[in-house]
Amino acid sequence: MSGFYAYAVDEGLIARNPVDRVRRPRVSDESTRSGLDRDEVRAVLRAAEADGARSHALVCLLALNGLRISEALAVAVADLGWERGHRTLRVRRKGGKIATVPLAPRTAAAVDALVGDREAGPIFATRSGRAVDRHAAWKVVRRLAPGVSPHSFRHAFVTNCLDAGVPLHIVQDGAGHADPRTTQRYNRRRNALDAHATYAVASFIAE
Repeated sequence: MSGFYAYAVDEGLIARNPVDRVRRPRVSDESTRSGLDRDEVRAVLRAAEADGARSHALVCLLALNGLRISEALAVAVADLGWERGHRTLRVRRKGGKIATVPLAPRTAAAVDALVGDREAGPIFATRSGRAVDRHAAWKVVRRLAPGVSPHSFRHAFVTNCLDAGVPLHIVQDGAGHADPRTTQRYNRRRNALDAHATYAVASFIAE
C-alpha cells in the first residue's frame, strides 16, 4: 500500500502518502532476487543501442549508474555538467536529496547523443517537448528485455559493482542507499549463491 501511494505522490496525483508512518512488517535482510548478470546487461545495452538514442541513454543510466526510473526521467539538460574532467549529471535522489554523479564514457556519449544541440528541457523528452513518463519508459524496457523491470537494472548495478570488487560503502553511495543494510541485502544474496556449501561438498566428494 505504501508503495502504491508513493507512486501516486511521484505522479502528482496526491500530495502525501497517507500510510507513510504506518509500521510495516519486518522485511528479510536477504534479497530474493539475484539481478541481471554481466552478460545479460551487455545484451540489453546492445539491444538498446540498436534501438535508438533514447533507449540507449535510458538503459545506460539505469544499468551503469543504478538510477531509479523516476530519477532518470526527471533529469534535465541543465543538469548536465563537467567537473574535474568528468561528465556529470545532477540527480534528485529519493527524499529530495541532490547528488552529482559522474557518467562513464559510454553513458556520457549516449546522453550527449540524445540531447544533441538542445540547451534546455528534459533529457528524455517527447516530440512535444514534455518529459517522458514512466509508463513509456517501462514499455521501452519491456520491449528490449521481456520480463525485466527498470528496477532490475538498479539491482544489477549493485550486484555487478560488488562482483567487480567495488567496496560496499562505495556501492552504497553510488546507488544512493541511505541505509547500508539495503546494499548489504544484495550482497548477502550474491554471497549465498557464490559461496554456497554445495560447491565445497560436491568437490570434496568428487576427490
